[in-house]
Amino acid sequence: MGAMSVRIQSPEPSETPESSGPVHRAGFACFVGRPNAGKSTLTNALVGQKVAITSNRPQTTRHTVRGIVHRPEAQLILVDTPGLHKPRTLLGERLNDVVRTTWAEVDVIGFCLPADQKIGPGDRFIAKELAGIRKTPKVAIVTKTDLVDPKALAEQLIAIDQLGKELGIEWAEIVPVSAVGDQQVNLLADLLIPLLPEGPALYPEGDLTDEPEQVMVAELIREAALEGVRDELPHSIAVVVEEMLPREDRPADKPLLDIHANLYIERPSQKGIIIGPKGKRLKEVGIRSRKHIEALLGTPVFLDLHVKVAKDWQRDPKQLRRLGF
Repeated sequence: MGAMSVRIQSPEPSETPESSGPVHRAGFACFVGRPNAGKSTLTNALVGQKVAITSNRPQTTRHTVRGIVHRPEAQLILVDTPGLHKPRTLLGERLNDVVRTTWAEVDVIGFCLPADQKIGPGDRFIAKELAGIRKTPKVAIVTKTDLVDPKALAEQLIAIDQLGKELGIEWAEIVPVSAVGDQQVNLLADLLIPLLPEGPALYPEGDLTDEPEQVMVAELIREAALEGVRDELPHSIAVVVEEMLPREDRPADKPLLDIHANLYIERPSQKGIIIGPKGKRLKEVGIRSRKHIEALLGTPVFLDLHVKVAKDWQRDPKQLRRLGF
């Protein structure tokens, strides 16, 4: 299936005086959608490097991780908000507030809907919230198009168009993409950029993410720690990087970074799950996350992990603050 863009309303061409050359645009976009709609995968595909934390479990992106797409004529900064969901805990409510504030502040919102699943109550819940944010242009992004045939895709596109009409959302674009098959990802950037305000680049050329390194390292450790135990401990792991220091007395060509991190769980009974028999699981978590951290920071790392209990941290405002939420 060739490139396909379903346009429902084109962005206005930018008015520029003839003499000033091409106009530069810069601004913020965020992807929203129910868990597993492909938001983080899309962010990574656009930026071309693993930035947001991808996981097959909802709610792993706790922090606003930004990826930056650099183009000669534009800079697109991707803000990854946590998923919006019906809150059950204090953490849930706080995440939802963060989401709404972010949506109101960005320049364009991409609403991700997987091609292989019918529009469900979760999608409607988000779409209703989106309808309330009047000013921000919204692009409907049909993800995972590699999983369906053209007929099913066409049906999904029509359903999304209908959803917009029903809720009074005027989609700026409806775009099918497959981040995994790399289809349409550049096209998506091409369609988001005209919706950004004119202005100079907001970040220097080399920046892919402005998330502090410690937060990203903590996220990589958390992702590795959840691998394989997601059913037993879906959200009850928080990771705090206590310190990251270059090891002294190392020759310049053989640097080593010491990273000390604590994994916090809610109950003593969970400790055994994380550590595993004879410490085997924790060791695997260390090996797996160290590989990703070294790739991210471009330097060899010594990783020191400790598991601690922070009782019921998801429901305790003081603990939430201490753990960075």
